[in-house]
Amino acid sequence: MRIVTESTVPVVDVYVDPLCPFAWITSRWALEVAAQREVELTFKLMSLYLLNKDRDIPADYRAKIEASRGIGRVAAAVQADHGPEAFSAFYTAAGTRIHNEGDTDYLAVATAALAEAGLPAALVEAAGTDAYDESLALSHEAGMAPVGEDVGTPTLHVDGVAFFGPVLTRIPRGEDALRIFDGARALAAYPHFFELKRSRTERPEFA
Repeated sequence: MRIVTESTVPVVDVYVDPLCPFAWITSRWALEVAAQREVELTFKLMSLYLLNKDRDIPADYRAKIEASRGIGRVAAAVQADHGPEAFSAFYTAAGTRIHNEGDTDYLAVATAALAEAGLPAALVEAAGTDAYDESLALSHEAGMAPVGEDVGTPTLHVDGVAFFGPVLTRIPRGEDALRIFDGARALAAYPHFFELKRSRTERPEFA
């Protein structure tokens, strides 16, 4: 068992799908924490398509995640061929366009995000092939298996302990960001903690 102390640098993996607004907010919160405190932060790829493949979900949501399958494959190509820093840059560029700017042309988003992140334009060709599907599935499984398939995204791994959440509708800033992180880390350090939840009553905002 990993011993976590106040002097240990927290290891934080945030599993994200470019389409998920709640993962976007959680990822921006994690960056806010990392800007104020030493954190070993890595963004990794999961897949809303794979998560919901065998679930009974509304037709409009099914169509939405089907439409985003291409950008998920491009993200998988970036992560597999260029590593976590490149994936983080691609994800930030893509997420800004999708969530802050409301762009739903996911192939155009992927193309622009590759350019902004300084990545090869040819990676967009992954959108139309299954060449990176196995890599995507492995990354998805690594993120979801420790927390269970009956949950969703965002998925946060803190010091080796996985959670669904935190589900936030605003991006915590400054001291708020640190207080929430300290709470998450404290819960992660207690081996018998499993779940907190309440009904969500507002939509996400990304400012």
